[in-house]
Amino acid sequence: MSPRRSDSRERMVASAAALLGEHGAAGVSIDRVLAHSGAPRGSVYHHFPGGRTQLIDEAVVFAGDFVAGLIETAVRAPDPLDAIDAFFTVWRERLVRSDFRAGCPVVAVAVETDDEAGEPARSAAAAFTRWQDGLAALLLRHGLPQERSRRLASFVVAAVEGAVVLCRAEQSTAPLDAAAAEIHDLLDHALRSSSGPQS
Repeated sequence: MSPRRSDSRERMVASAAALLGEHGAAGVSIDRVLAHSGAPRGSVYHHFPGGRTQLIDEAVVFAGDFVAGLIETAVRAPDPLDAIDAFFTVWRERLVRSDFRAGCPVVAVAVETDDEAGEPARSAAAAFTRWQDGLAALLLRHGLPQERSRRLASFVVAAVEGAVVLCRAEQSTAPLDAAAAEIHDLLDHALRSSSGPQS
């Protein structure tokens, strides 16, 4: 209940998310999280009685909530193209700041083949759905039909995540910049062709 305990818990979850993005699920151990977060060892099973699996699951939820928050803010933006461009910019800055080490924690778990990753994998699927729902709402609000909005939202998420993987492999932002430009042009054309905001 003390602030220090709460802070330790939050630091451990944030550290687990960062480590997932950089090293994948297989690279996240309790020892590595403790070293990264500086949290006391005794707090692990107090905060995470489910051990490593619970910690990874909560890290996925944390990362999913963070990106969903960015998208939910974007949905309120007056210009949908600026909102989508900003989504790509966040990832570009993250990649450059981390010297291309930072990947997506949610993707790291989604591609995990470990049989123990059931709950984290479900949390990853829920995060992707939430992101797509948020982007679809943005496009729907600006005049695209519901089905087209959902397809394009799925495409944007896939394009960002795939581009991040390529950027890390190539140590360059070029794949993300290319994806951002193509998505911008595609959405600009789709929105200009639409009949206006949906009621």
